Amino acid sequence: MNARSARRAAAAVAATTALVSLSACGDPDPAPVANGRVSVAGVEVAKDQALHDMLPEQIRKAGKVRVATDVPYPPFEMYVKEGETALTGLDFDLGQALGGKLGVTFAFAPQKFDGIVPAIQAGKFDVAMSAITDNKERQKVVDFVDYSQSGSGILVGDGNPSGIRTLDDLCGRKAAVQAATNQLDLLKSHQDACTKAGRGKIDVQTFPKDSDAQLALRSGKVVAQVLTKPAAGWVAKTADSGKAFDLVEDPTAPGGYNASPNGIAISKQLPELTDAVQKALQALIDDGTLTKIYDKYGVASIALKAATKNAAVD
Repeated sequence: MNARSARRAAAAVAATTALVSLSACGDPDPAPVANGRVSVAGVEVAKDQALHDMLPEQIRKAGKVRVATDVPYPPFEMYVKEGETALTGLDFDLGQALGGKLGVTFAFAPQKFDGIVPAIQAGKFDVAMSAITDNKERQKVVDFVDYSQSGSGILVGDGNPSGIRTLDDLCGRKAAVQAATNQLDLLKSHQDACTKAGRGKIDVQTFPKDSDAQLALRSGKVVAQVLTKPAAGWVAKTADSGKAFDLVEDPTAPGGYNASPNGIAISKQLPELTDAVQKALQALIDDGTLTKIYDKYGVASIALKAATKNAAVD
C-alpha cells in the first residue's frame, strides 16, 4: 500500500491536533549543542568521522544535504506553528539525527509531493524525506534507503472497550473508514474471510473525512476506525493528550496491513551518499535512537529493524 495514497486526508485529520499537541511531545525543533552533537528525541547524536568521510566531496564541502519534503503529512512532516516555516515531524527529526551522525546539516525545504522526484533528477535536491513509498517504478530514477513500513492500522476507543486485536475482530461489527481509500478496499477484501469464519461481514461505515470517522468512534457508533497506521498512531498519541483513542498493535502486521517500505529517496548521481546514509541509519537503529524518534510520534512499531536499500515489495 502506498503511504501517500490518502495523503491529503491523513494530513487534514491530524494537522490541527498536531499543531496544538507539539508542546507535549518534546523538542520539536532539534538544535545543535555546544559539543557539536545534535539532540533529537532526548538523544544526543555524535558525528561519526568514518561515515562523514564516506560522503561525496560536494556534500562535505557544502556541509549540508538538501532535503525535499511535502508538508504537512502528520506525523512524518508538520509545521511547528501554523503560518510559520519551522518544521517538525518524524522525517524531520530523523534527518537531524542522520545529519548529526554524518556531521552535516540536513536542510529541509518544502516541495509539492508530485514534484519531489523530478526535483531530485534536476539536481535541485540531493534527497527527499517525505514518507515516500519505495517502489520499483521510482527506483528507476532514484535510490531508496528504507527506514519504515506503512500500511493500514486500527484505531479504537481509549482502553479498547470492544477488545479489537486484529482485523478479524471487526467481522460482524461496525467499523469506520474514509471513502475512496485503500483502507476501504482492505475492509472490502476482508469480507470473504469474515464469511468463511462464520463471524458475519464487517458493517463498513464510510465517511467523507477521517475526522468524521473519529467522531463516530468517539460516540460509540462504531467499534473502530481503519486508517493509515502512522496517522492512527499519531492521533492516538495526541487527541485529548492521548486519552481519546488507542492504536491496535497486531503482532502479525507491525507496519500495518498491506505494508510497504518507506524510503529516503536519494539521487542516483550520489551513490556515496546512499551508502553513507544507509550506514548512518543502521547505526541509529542499532543504538536505539530510531525507536525513540518513532516512539515520540506514537508509531514505534513501524520502524524497520534493518536499513535496507531498494526493498520495494511491488
